[in-house]
Amino acid sequence: MSLRLHAPVVLPCDPSCSVLRDAVVDVVDGRVTYVGAAAAAPDFDGEVRRLTGILLPGLVNTHAHSPMTVLRGLGSDLPLLRWLQEQMWPNEARMTAADVGTGMLLGAVEMLRHGVTTSAEMYFHGPELVSAVLEAGSRVVFGGAILDVPGMQWRSLTDDISSWIDADGLRFGPGERVELAYGPHSAYTLSPAQLTAVAVEARARGALLMVHVAESPFEDEAQRAEYGSVPALLKASDVLGGRVLSAHSVHLSDDDIALYASFGVGVAHCPGSNAKLASGIARVPEMLAAGVSVGLGTDGPASNDDLDLFEEARLAGLFARVSKMDATALGAAQALLMATRGGADALGRTDIGALETGRWADVVHIAADDPAFATGLDAPDAQLLANLVWGSGSRRVTDVWVAGDHVVADGESTRVDRQEAQAGVTAVAQRLRTA
Repeated sequence: MSLRLHAPVVLPCDPSCSVLRDAVVDVVDGRVTYVGAAAAAPDFDGEVRRLTGILLPGLVNTHAHSPMTVLRGLGSDLPLLRWLQEQMWPNEARMTAADVGTGMLLGAVEMLRHGVTTSAEMYFHGPELVSAVLEAGSRVVFGGAILDVPGMQWRSLTDDISSWIDADGLRFGPGERVELAYGPHSAYTLSPAQLTAVAVEARARGALLMVHVAESPFEDEAQRAEYGSVPALLKASDVLGGRVLSAHSVHLSDDDIALYASFGVGVAHCPGSNAKLASGIARVPEMLAAGVSVGLGTDGPASNDDLDLFEEARLAGLFARVSKMDATALGAAQALLMATRGGADALGRTDIGALETGRWADVVHIAADDPAFATGLDAPDAQLLANLVWGSGSRRVTDVWVAGDHVVADGESTRVDRQEAQAGVTAVAQRLRTA
């Protein structure tokens, strides 16, 4: 399969956030083979599509629990721990494997319609979740959730992921759409020794370990009293050193940030969820200044309550500015890079998150027919990026390709009937309410 996408503007999301004018993206066998000016493009004998707006890489959602579409809206005015204990965990205990697949299918469709092509999911019932992602045509990093709480056997949950990786490898599926990872929930649902054991399994396989860290100021009081901080606990427990993604990471000290930088820990920043649950504002400018890879996450659709990463980019910039009382603290280009390249970096991936030769062709087209772009696509680079991040966001995403496959056309999934997916979630939610 060969495809050339030709647009007035291409944003490859290279480190300098370049803006390419009258440019093309060439795709062969699912990967990018050329990005650059149309006038300098090599000869091409495949299909050529001329588009009217902006092309950019698929967004990377670095932290989500997307099957929670079936729980959206529950406990929406509760703080984190009560929300978990009173609403999420009791309802999740009643969810079947099929329910998880139903919730994930709608979540994947929702994300694709917002230009999100990859999501890092910490959840249960991996086979059903992965099957739903493949049905929608998106991409997933599945971290099997691991907890030591009543009704769950942490060792068995860990062994399940290890066995799956040993059988199928870290990445598999068409266009390597699936990556397997470990999801130890947190330092307050697992002991230090248990965290160490999970980390040993992850490092032995080169797998990502994703863990909730310092989301709220009250969740880990006992751990902080003993170790000083959760990052310090992770270091003392030999969790750091491999591929580690620290979700939320709201309440970090300077020493914590320096520790993360020294061990190459990635951070999933979830500003919408952190604001809704009154968890706080993460120190993103400080993390970026220290060289920590920071991506964006939506968290679950029951704590946010949407799966729109463009909205997270906007919130990340706004919260960084108001927390520092500095309008230059985080610009539109930085926010866009956090949603794309920065997310890939946080996950330890070099094959997604940017339009570069050799990376998977996960591409998003944003139409210019919108008031946000009324000043024109020929506006100066900084103005154009500002109009995309602060003004337009995801509302004009019209087409999405994943590994070169056209999975969203005219704003709707090409593979899944959205109305049927929504009806499936409705049925699950109704059953949970009456259970």
